Amino acid sequence: MTLWFVFALMTVAAIFAVLLPLGRSGRAQNQGSEVAVYKDQLAEIERDLGTGLIAAPEAEAARVEISRRLLAAAASDPATAPKSSLKWRRAAAVLALAGLPLVAIGVYMPLGSPKLQDFPLAQRERGSGSGMAQSLENLVVQVEQHLEKNPTDGRGWNVLAPVLERLGRFDDAVRAYRNSLTYNGESPERRSDLGEALSAAAGGVVTAEAKVEFERAHALNADDPKANYFLGLAAEQDGRKDDAANIWRTLLAKAPADAPWRPLVQSSLARVGGGTMPAPSDETIAASKDMAEGDRNAMVRGMVERLATRLKQNGDDVEGWLRLVRAYLVMGDRGKAVGASADARQAVASDAERLRQLNEGLKTLGLGG
Repeated sequence: MTLWFVFALMTVAAIFAVLLPLGRSGRAQNQGSEVAVYKDQLAEIERDLGTGLIAAPEAEAARVEISRRLLAAAASDPATAPKSSLKWRRAAAVLALAGLPLVAIGVYMPLGSPKLQDFPLAQRERGSGSGMAQSLENLVVQVEQHLEKNPTDGRGWNVLAPVLERLGRFDDAVRAYRNSLTYNGESPERRSDLGEALSAAAGGVVTAEAKVEFERAHALNADDPKANYFLGLAAEQDGRKDDAANIWRTLLAKAPADAPWRPLVQSSLARVGGGTMPAPSDETIAASKDMAEGDRNAMVRGMVERLATRLKQNGDDVEGWLRLVRAYLVMGDRGKAVGASADARQAVASDAERLRQLNEGLKTLGLGG
């Protein structure tokens, strides 16, 4: 309905634009005709010539100029215009009033879509969500193409890396964070981000390589919250729960009261039996713990599932299989770890070197044989 109202307003505006020039009347009829003025000036010249106030040559020149203006005014004066012009204006007005809407409808009906149904709200929202995702993918492609031509653009790598990580492209995110460090320089945030991407690529496991990055971030800024959290997580995964608790207690002691990651660290501290630090709000601490723990578990499960899906598509990645098995062991699901190791052996069975590397890695994880 709103669309038709807009169309009606546009039609009225178009008609008004056509009728406005046709309805104008000469102002000279209200203010006196210019023709009469010029005639008076000619009479005045004759009087001045008769009384000797003006010489004959000057009088003749003035007479010629005024006569020229008189002819021009007479040609444009509405009072002297032919009456047929009034009939023409009226005909044009009628044509504009009736013709423009008819022409608009005649053009829209065959070319437009008057019978097109509206989309339900839910369908529009789904379309909008998929469109936004596609738009984000397109933007990533454009940035990647730009960086292929300008690989030293540190700002571009800095922008691209977190987007790739959010899209689940962890290996690409790792490469982007490394390039960001190369072309933007050292910072604790970049080191921590690289370590987080390495952990995400390993299915949530803080690998030795990721731990090195967190230690470098900690050396640059001992209070970096991300580095401290993941160093505590690495200690927990290594079975050093007391060390993890000490790291997280220190982190909470220095944390601002409104730090958004406080509930996550508190729940992690409780998980290793290190007690809890007093929260800013005693009424909401229990709920925030449960929420943080659930968010973390969901994040880890999501990363592990994405890693497993990728390995089904590319089974030659021995390091990826080892990360997946290690992730299942850390999650306490030994059955899935054994199943993943069997799938890995089957995937690389045709490659003796890869099979050897896989068996050695599985042996270090306690799944050899």
